[in-house]
Amino acid sequence: MERKEIESQVRDFLVEEMEIESEAITGEAKLKDDLGLDSLDFVDIVVIVEKRFGFKIRPEEMAHITTIREFYGYIESKVNG
Repeated sequence: MERKEIESQVRDFLVEEMEIESEAITGEAKLKDDLGLDSLDFVDIVVIVEKRFGFKIRPEEMAHITTIREFYGYIESKVNG
């Protein structure tokens, strides 16, 4: 799967499911600080990503991810790795 497709799918569910303004979703946006995601939101995101992209997310792998760009990279590494 290409990076642009991953970015598009992630952006779509953040806007539709998490009700985040699309303008706020930039590569440097911090998941917690800039987008206002909390621990319950992360649970929802994990479920959505696992369903859409077909892999299991381990919490320790997500611990270091702070920006959207890092999140895209993580998904890309799992899908294409």
